[in-house]
Amino acid sequence: MRKKKGLSVRSVVATGIGAALFFVLMKYLAIPTGISNTNINVAEGLLALMAGLFGPVVGFLIGFIGHALNDAVTYGSPWWSWVFADAVFGLLIGLSRRFLALEYGQLGAKKLIQFNIWQIIANAIAWLVVAPIGDILLYKEPAAKVFLQGIVTTVANSLSVAIIGSLFLVAYVKSRPRKSSLRSE
Repeated sequence: MRKKKGLSVRSVVATGIGAALFFVLMKYLAIPTGISNTNINVAEGLLALMAGLFGPVVGFLIGFIGHALNDAVTYGSPWWSWVFADAVFGLLIGLSRRFLALEYGQLGAKKLIQFNIWQIIANAIAWLVVAPIGDILLYKEPAAKVFLQGIVTTVANSLSVAIIGSLFLVAYVKSRPRKSSLRSE
C-alpha cells in the first residue's frame, strides 16, 4: 500500500483553523512589553499545541499564515523576517509531536519538562537567530535593536508557551481517552 503524498484533509482543516485562531489571538490578546513591536503573545501557546498535535508542516503553516495575516491587517504588510521566525518556531515545535504522543492521552511531568526545554530552544532559534538576522539582511535594521527585540521575544514567548502552552497541552490530554483505557472482554 502506498503512502499518500501531501497534507491530509485533517491537516488542512487544522491549518486553517489554527491560522485563524493564531491571527485572532495575536491581534487581540497581545500584551506590549515596552520594547517596540514586541509583545507577549498568547498565540504562541496555541501554536505549540497545534504543532504538537499535527506536526512540523502544520506548525510551520499556522505560524506563517497566522503571523502574515496579523501583520497585513495590523501594519499594512507582513514583516517577513518575523513571519518566517514564527513559522520556524511552529516547525521546530512540530518536531515534538512524536515524543509528546498527545493522541494517546498521556502527558507526564517528564514529557512536559522535555517539551518546555525544547520550546525554549525553538524560541531561541526563531527569535535570537532567524528574526534578527532576517531583520538585518532584509530591512537593514540596526543589530543592537533587533537582538534586543529577539532577547525580549525569546523570554516572553518561552514564558507564554511554558504557561499557556503547557496548560493547553494538559487540558487537551485530559480530554482524551488513554490508549490503554479500552479493554477487551
